[in-house]
Amino acid sequence: MEPVVYGQSTRPPRGDYARAAADYTCPQNTAYSAAEHDRYRRLYQRQSALVQAFACAAFIEALPCLGAQERIPDLQQINERLYPATRWELVAVPGLIPELPFFRLLARRKFPVTDWIRSPGEFDYIVEPDIFHDLFGHVPLLFDPVFADYVQRYGQGGLKAWELGACELLSRLYWYTIEFGLIRQGNGLRAYGAGILSSAGELPYAVQSPQPQRLPLQLARAMRTRYRIDSYQPTYFVIDSFRQLFDMTAADFTPIYEQLRGLPAWAADERVAGT
Repeated sequence: MEPVVYGQSTRPPRGDYARAAADYTCPQNTAYSAAEHDRYRRLYQRQSALVQAFACAAFIEALPCLGAQERIPDLQQINERLYPATRWELVAVPGLIPELPFFRLLARRKFPVTDWIRSPGEFDYIVEPDIFHDLFGHVPLLFDPVFADYVQRYGQGGLKAWELGACELLSRLYWYTIEFGLIRQGNGLRAYGAGILSSAGELPYAVQSPQPQRLPLQLARAMRTRYRIDSYQPTYFVIDSFRQLFDMTAADFTPIYEQLRGLPAWAADERVAGT
């Protein structure tokens, strides 16, 4: 198996891809050092102190399902709670994986989790996802039945987008919902995207700062908008409920792909009249 290149970088992500199977999954490497367990504990402690004020209710409710906070969990132990709840399973991967295997795993309700943890120098920011981002950011909402169904639907849609040559458009929807989505609740704006929830700086920024634009989620608008991997997002898209998100993605995206094909993408910070 070969690693994939992340974003605009020419450097492939770290990870031992030689141990990956044909679908890019591998046994979790659980030989973590005491320092790595402590790094996970400190990351968890820092983020869990923020989520009460900034995370959506479903995330806060499900966070304890990750189990012990003081060490990197065994994925199979989480699966013992996750599978009965929503029929999802976590599978270990050595790092970022190509789009098609990623879509196939999601379509089968298998969520890929990178099994290494960031270095001490990356404590505040890491370019590519590690086990803390994948577990803390993504997994709690897989315990929510509606959101879990949306993630599977995204994977199924990805398989079709692959056939239509529209993966770049669909990847922007993933970014602006699963990674950097905001939701409006009775107690105000809250985060549900994993990239926000696992970031100590972007979590309060995304919810509170007056700087970014926050738009109601429109599929075509999100799919046409580039995103940033090297800074906080200048644009976020907001939903009213996970049911709204699930229902929006029930439609065939082919007309949207055809509408956007050949049109220039908008910059991440572009402000477009009427959106």
